[in-house]
Amino acid sequence: MDLPPETTSAPPKTSEDHTPPTTTDPARAAALFEQSAAIMARLRAPGGCPWDREQSFDSIRKYTLEEVYEVFDAIERRDFNHLAEELGDLLLQVLFYAEMAANEGRFTIADVLDHLNRKLIRRHPHVFGEEASRAAGNKAQVATASVDAAVAGSSAAVLRNWDEIKASEKSASGPNRDGAAADGAGNQPASRLDGVLRAMPALLEASKLGAKAQKSGFDWPSWRELLPKVAEETAELAAEAESPEAEPNDAKRKARVEAELGDLLFTVVNLGRHLGVDAEMALRNCNLRFRRRFSEMERRSSRPLEELAPPELEALWEQAKKNLADIEKRSPDHPAQTESQAHS
Repeated sequence: MDLPPETTSAPPKTSEDHTPPTTTDPARAAALFEQSAAIMARLRAPGGCPWDREQSFDSIRKYTLEEVYEVFDAIERRDFNHLAEELGDLLLQVLFYAEMAANEGRFTIADVLDHLNRKLIRRHPHVFGEEASRAAGNKAQVATASVDAAVAGSSAAVLRNWDEIKASEKSASGPNRDGAAADGAGNQPASRLDGVLRAMPALLEASKLGAKAQKSGFDWPSWRELLPKVAEETAELAAEAESPEAEPNDAKRKARVEAELGDLLFTVVNLGRHLGVDAEMALRNCNLRFRRRFSEMERRSSRPLEELAPPELEALWEQAKKNLADIEKRSPDHPAQTESQAHS
């Protein structure tokens, strides 16, 4: 297959590059996407790649999550030279799922794109117009007076529109994504939490559940009231972990410890929500600090770390923290540089 000719519509950029912004060349993008779909179909066809032909939805789903986090990582590091490649790897997952579905007679990549295009148009009446939005399936325009097509450049108004249109789509759908069926009149279950999907990272799900419950008045008044709750959950976890009546590997004991640890994590996530801190980002940044400090320990130790006694390890850890803190004070850009190096 021949590649469409290169254009200068979107040249690679570095962090120092100040090239004026460009726009996508739709014709070239369409040609390349058509080629990608054809390549994926060839890989899955008789006589194609044995590995690709053997895969199923279940076998490749773990790779999808990995690709999402690799995209996330490239964005965090502002590694735009590799971001295009990582986004391509993520797009491969979409093509793979769509081709498998096509092989089973379920849907094709064309159906995926049709769903996406119609959703974008119906949820942006302020861009494409009310008529186009209604033609794409937007029922909220005629059913809800609060949906305003003339948002006049206001992001807040755009979000209100989006929420109203999304709500109208959900009310017209069948069973929700958690598997709860609608009632005889087609209405969704009344729980406010039904809008929080299970298909998201657990930390994010916990934060959204807490935020939804807050709208019903079921929440802690402030972050200060959460501190005793964290201590309470910690004590309950310790009590369960130290329970003398069960063996350490006992399945029932493990389940109870897991439940108590879950309660503690849920409480900590909601503490972050009250403080305006995203728990996922807080943990990612903590992981990065741990990477840097541990690497500093390894670099400064004259012996392998496994040969050191606990007090020596603790002293080395504290010294690593101090050294890195001093470096960061002298060079504010140091953390980002270290992160990039850690992933190179």
